Parts: sequence; structure tokens; C-alpha cells
Amino acid sequence: MNEQFSDGVKILVPTGSLGAGVREDEVAYGVSRGAHAIASDAGSTDSGAAYLATGKSKNNRGAVKRDLTILMRAQKQAGIPIIIGTSGQAGGDINLDWTRDIVLEVAGELDMTPRIALLRCEQDKATVKRLNAAGRVRPLPPLGPLDDATVDACDHIVAVMGVEPYLAALESGADIILGGRSTDTAVLACFPIWKGAPWGQAWHAGKTGECGGQCAEERDVSGALLTVRDDGFDVEPLSLAARCTPHSVSAHMLYENTDPFRLTEPGGTLDVTAARYAPLDARTVRVTGSAWEPQSYTMKLEGAGGGRYQTIMLVGIQDPDVLCDIEGFHDRILAALYDRTRKSIPADELGEFHISLRMYGWNAMTGAPVPKGTPTPPEIGMLFVATAATQEIANAIAHACNPYFFHYPAVMDKELPSYGFAFTPADVPRGQVYEFKLNHVVAVDDPMELIRTEWIDLSVPQAQTLEAANG
Repeated sequence: MNEQFSDGVKILVPTGSLGAGVREDEVAYGVSRGAHAIASDAGSTDSGAAYLATGKSKNNRGAVKRDLTILMRAQKQAGIPIIIGTSGQAGGDINLDWTRDIVLEVAGELDMTPRIALLRCEQDKATVKRLNAAGRVRPLPPLGPLDDATVDACDHIVAVMGVEPYLAALESGADIILGGRSTDTAVLACFPIWKGAPWGQAWHAGKTGECGGQCAEERDVSGALLTVRDDGFDVEPLSLAARCTPHSVSAHMLYENTDPFRLTEPGGTLDVTAARYAPLDARTVRVTGSAWEPQSYTMKLEGAGGGRYQTIMLVGIQDPDVLCDIEGFHDRILAALYDRTRKSIPADELGEFHISLRMYGWNAMTGAPVPKGTPTPPEIGMLFVATAATQEIANAIAHACNPYFFHYPAVMDKELPSYGFAFTPADVPRGQVYEFKLNHVVAVDDPMELIRTEWIDLSVPQAQTLEAANG
């Protein structure tokens, strides 16, 4: 790195997800420590497929605007770039445009004229089919080879970006970068790499800081400060009340990663087998020995779409007969619900359907039998889920099952029990079911092949007109 960064490249990571709650005092501390850039992830696949399929954000607009206002005010003071990845929760075009509009609104309120780069990575179905036909798409377990029908079933498809689109935007003078779907790590690693930091140190720093203050021992902290050097990187929490330790920093390699030593990213693998973690002071950890192994360039494809519809009901059960034989009760009532549904709704109207019962407090997460000798719980919550082709049919199934779901006895020759409905009316239409349909990688010759870069320069009159530059 050049002399300007002899003390390292400092990246202020204000939060693990834009909209989760940036703390103004922490941002001020990071700026006072000489931060060269502000970088934050804004989403992921953690919360499910609906956000990509619908283009909606999990975080509400007010929360995202609040965070961006704090960050853009700090940017105005410090004159440093802001880098946001996976904009709007899922990084599709709709998500990205939603975030763009908030940035433009805040810029107007703060009288700012930044040059904004929009990195688009949403793919049209024809492109994905063409790449697949050329043999450039392969599945990730447990999925099989991709077919056109699966592509057509997706509402939106994104290609997950690495650092290269961000490097290009920085090189072209972006003040604010709003990225589509990106690896969390790339959003933080790009600026140090742009300034000449070794890729291994930059990628490992990005991995460590991807969730902000979660790399600290005390979790009542939003952000972290990363200082990337030629020979390693330092990490400290932005809260003076928190501290990083070798354990808290090294453990983050296991966050959303099954291998504690290797992390696959677009274009290579981060290898921390030789990494060493040492306390630099009471709050800061220094990491050395990280390595980057370049590989052929691939990008993950994520595709999501809507399917059938669901209606749910929930009851709480304390009946001792049920609690003494939860699994047997589950099987008997489920069979009875299927039988009642088929007798209550004509087959040609009913179509293909599914009913599930999830016994919360017993085995709702796995559905697997619990080990013998497991103590009887004091109560369980039984969740009913009806899935059908339309919302109306899912509702009708719930209506047909309602009496059994509320009163079905564990012992048939006893008086009918009553279970505690959580809501009235008991049935809650849940709407369409969304699911990830693509979990594949695509090989590209150029990291920019599937990226489109658009620019908004607010210092130029009529800057609301987008200047498109195909990357």
C-alpha cells in the first residue's frame, strides 16, 4: 500500500445489516479514528426467499432511512465513500431501486450531491437459459442439474457479486455505491483491495466484520472498525464498552460457513489455516497469516419464486392425555384432518393439497422423533398449516378442520377436550409460499460479464436521469 495508508486502510462497518440500527456515537468514533470508507451489508438469504421473489425489504423504510441519514451525514463531514451491498435485503433490481430512492431523498434533505453507482446483478431468464445450455451452470448440493422449467418458475434471479464491480465503481469515482446481491465479505474487502492491500488480509477482514459488532465479546454493539495492513489486519468494536478477543474474532470464520479455515468466494478461496490471532490491546485483536488462493471465477445464482398458498391455525395444549403421547396424538389427528378435508370438500375443487402439524415444544423444528426418556413438556403449541393451489382452498381446508383441531381427543372414550386457540378467527391466511428454486453457480470469463452499472451524479443538473454504462 502507498504511503497515504502506511497506518492501514480503515473500514468503518456501522452495522451488520443496514436498517438494523446504526449508532451515531459509534459512527462518530470510527470517523474520529480516521476511517477511509464506510461499508455495510444490507441483506442476505437468511430470512427466506420472499424478499427476492417480491422485491421487498425485511427492514422497514424508516429504519433504513434513519441509518442512511446517519451515514450520509458522517460522509458529508469526513468526505469518505459509502459502500452498501445486497441493497434492499435481496439485491434484485426492485430492492436496489428502493434503496436508491431513499438515498436520493436523504441527499436532498442533507443538501448533498454525491456521485452514486448502482451495481445491478439481476439476470433475465433468457440469459440464464443461454448460460445453462452452454454448460456454464452447475448445481450446488442438494439440487440437481438446472432445467428451463425451473428458470421459468423464478420471479427474480440474481448473480452474487464479488469485489470486482465495487473496485470498478471506486475507480470511476463513486461517492456512494449501492450494490445488488453480493457476498457480505466482498462489500467490506473491496476498498482495502482497491487501495493495494493483500487480498488475503482484506477478505479475512471482510469476513470478520461482515456482521459488525458480532465479532466482539459483548454483543451490545452495532459496529466494528477494521484496519487492513500489508501484514495483517486489526479489528476493534466501535463501542468503547465492548472488546474483541482472539476467540470472538477467530470464531466468526464459522458464521454461515462449515469450514473454520476456508471460505469460498467469487474468484478464489480465503485460507486462514495459518492465521494467528493476538490481542493488540484490551479491545483490539491483530490477525496475521491469512492467504488468498485465486481460482476460476464463478458466481452463485439465486432464484426465488412464488408457489402455492397457505392458511395456518395455532392452539396451545396442556391436556395430560395429549402430553403423555405427543407423537401418537400427532399421527392420529393428522390422519383425521386429512379424512375430514376429503369428506368436506369435493375432490375436483380440492385438488392437490397438504396438511402439516408442527408440535412446538416437542419436535417442531426437525419433525424427528425425540429421544426416549425425554421429559413430558408442561404444554405444547400445535401449528396447523394447510397448503393448496389457491388461498380460498387453503382457507376452506382450515375451516373444515377447525372443529377437530380445537377438540380432537387423545383418548376417544373420554369427554372432548378444548385447546386454546391463539387467535379468533382461528384461521390466518398466510398468502403465497415463496421458495428458492436456484442454488447453482455460473462460470464467467469476466467478473463484470453479468453486471450492469448505472450512475447518478447529483452534482449535474437533471441528474435524476440515469447514465447507463454496461460493465
